[in-house]
Amino acid sequence: MIFVLAVGATVRAIAPHLQDKRTDPAVVVVDETGHHVISLCGGHLGGADALTRQVAGLLAVEPVITSAAEGQQLPAIDLLGDRYGWRRGQGDWLGVASAIARFETVGVVQTCGWNLWIEELPEFHPFVLLSEADLVDLDELPPNLRAIVWISDRPLPPLPLPAVAWHPRTLWVGIGCERHTPEGQMAAALSQVLEQADLAPEAIAGIGSIDLKQDEVGLLALVDRLDLAARWFTAAALAPIAVPNPSEVVRSEVGTPSVAEAAARLAADGAELIREKQVFRAPNGGSGACTIALARADREYTPHLGKLWLIGTGPGSLDQLTPAARAALSQCDVIIGYQLYLDLLRPLLHPGQIIEGSPITREKQRAERAIDLAERGLRVAVVSSGDCGIYAMAGLVLECLAARHWDGQTPQVEVLPGITALQAAAARVGAPLMHDFCAISLSDLLTPWPVIVQRLQAAAAGDFVVALYNPRSQTRQTQIETAFEILRAKRSPETPVVLARSLHRPDEQITIATLATVDLQAIDMLTVVLIGNASTFTHSGKVITPRGYAVANGILAATAPATD
Repeated sequence: MIFVLAVGATVRAIAPHLQDKRTDPAVVVVDETGHHVISLCGGHLGGADALTRQVAGLLAVEPVITSAAEGQQLPAIDLLGDRYGWRRGQGDWLGVASAIARFETVGVVQTCGWNLWIEELPEFHPFVLLSEADLVDLDELPPNLRAIVWISDRPLPPLPLPAVAWHPRTLWVGIGCERHTPEGQMAAALSQVLEQADLAPEAIAGIGSIDLKQDEVGLLALVDRLDLAARWFTAAALAPIAVPNPSEVVRSEVGTPSVAEAAARLAADGAELIREKQVFRAPNGGSGACTIALARADREYTPHLGKLWLIGTGPGSLDQLTPAARAALSQCDVIIGYQLYLDLLRPLLHPGQIIEGSPITREKQRAERAIDLAERGLRVAVVSSGDCGIYAMAGLVLECLAARHWDGQTPQVEVLPGITALQAAAARVGAPLMHDFCAISLSDLLTPWPVIVQRLQAAAAGDFVVALYNPRSQTRQTQIETAFEILRAKRSPETPVVLARSLHRPDEQITIATLATVDLQAIDMLTVVLIGNASTFTHSGKVITPRGYAVANGILAATAPATD
């Protein structure tokens, strides 16, 4: 719920309806001027913190979130595994959260599941990594230990400290059954197998079975009640899978010597069995029987689709970022980009987000990393300065997806444009792009230099307004000189030239010159260069390229003089 109301009035309105932090809904308050967005209630489990960030992003204001995790720049313990598809288990959640809030030492035992969350913790945090062996002799635990986080596909063991459990969903249940076997009978059999193996029901990812069972009422009811994934396999797919207990009787009936064991392995992406099949028959001679086997996948199952946001962040200042980009940045789990761009975005980032920066020239690695994370169900933002689709990361990410035979859906992809350098430069100096223009990168890292020269010659001959990107680097010093030689051969020495450096950043520099007077030594990698066409002129410090309307209305001569 979002209230556009005073905080006090909102508190009085919702107070009679609040019960428990585990069930209270998200309540967000926005002041009437839209300057403040406050997470008031249901911050973690209710989703108010996330909603607050989303609304604040749309309004381009700062979210007000007062949880302890937010202040300490730590992930919220009761949301820790959500992004990875883990299931929340038993435990003293308030006790552990309180220990973390006091920055007391909290032990972490993780036996399975992704450890990305550990790798991305801030430099100072209260967590210490333990092994299962450390819990055998509780007297040997660190004396300052105050709580434990248990991340495993096994149940939380009895401990003398506040402890909570997260269960990565690594277990796949292979099931075969007689027709019309009741759901309750299969559920009881599954519970017995899990108890014997000391495994947590919350760690079940799903079931695997032969496709003949896709209409088995009891099995479908079990899948629905436990909210499990279901993977169905043909007899031809199951038959070649190596299993310890094949059955010729089963082969004669359904065309494969194994259903439960083979389906468990296939569903778990070929993993070995951790529990061979057990047959359970109805008691007292009743009808119905089922066979159950278990396999543990190397990678946990994530029920939600990952998403890639390919974001253009604009020229540098946060006030140039689009509302759509702000909203996406507030929702994503991971943000990947060139370190300089991430530094500029730092005020918009929040605790729990994973930030991965890398140096220039690592674009391919950033693209592949983003896809890898999104394929595992994470929401990933790949940021580029300017517009992500202009000399930036959007095309490279899509190329990498195509190379992986992407189906267009998994992961989802959304491209969010930004204000590119040529637009920002043009806006700073007036309206130099009012007629046909083109952009040319002088970097020959990916494009052969002779091809770039051909494009420069064509642009000069076609009288395009030209924007030059990547004009100079430490290893490329002469290309900008060649570009100007080509343009000077076709244009008047008085043609306006704009040098725009570090746009919308503290060290911004804008220079308006001409083809005759421009200082090429002032151009570096952070500069975008605009060169006018035959009609471009300057007036009162502004650069103008006539569109033609002024000429038609008799306002200006067809070719205005280049005067200031």
